[in-house]
Amino acid sequence: MSNLVAFSQAGLPAVSTLASSLRAIQSDVGPAGTVILKMDKTGHWVFGADQTEIEEDSTWAVNPFSFVHGFIAWGDGEVLGEKMVPVSQPLPDLDGAPPAAKKGWETQVGISLKCLTGEDKGMEARFTTTSVGGKKAVQAIAIALADQVEKDQTKPVPVVRLKKEHYQHKSYGRIFTPVFDVVEWLTLDGEAEKEAPAPSRRRRVAA
Repeated sequence: MSNLVAFSQAGLPAVSTLASSLRAIQSDVGPAGTVILKMDKTGHWVFGADQTEIEEDSTWAVNPFSFVHGFIAWGDGEVLGEKMVPVSQPLPDLDGAPPAAKKGWETQVGISLKCLTGEDKGMEARFTTTSVGGKKAVQAIAIALADQVEKDQTKPVPVVRLKKEHYQHKSYGRIFTPVFDVVEWLTLDGEAEKEAPAPSRRRRVAA
């Protein structure tokens, strides 16, 4: 039995309550030591301060207890305020946004993931987003997880590949949006984990 994707349930709801909590995110459309994961404007999944691109065929386990929603206030490239809670809780109350916040408080959703394969195996990452496309991607994996839990509570951990879609915006051109492509489901202890060979393509550091 692998401990690679073992997620602590301390202080968290039972697996049986996940479905109703996760479906709550439909109305809204990190821990220390984790990296920030995001999709850049060119459609590449990157992480960390150096914006290192993930390996193309890597797989990631989504922590089923990590779904959060709330608000964030951005200044000039910096976070001025952030209030996030588990999706099992109502959205947090808000005071006035920080004066320097360009868009005031923006609705944000997020999840935590752990890389299962390749060079970055074992790395933990946090993905948060305020974009419409990003929220839809988180919503989609949340609903897939809710459906899975209602069918089989023994395997509530989705293993995904990080993909992308795009659409053409009449003002901004091609816009890329994230996709969490589910390839299998695991137990909380990582049972049924399948080790994929490390991709041979070169790593890229985004400019």
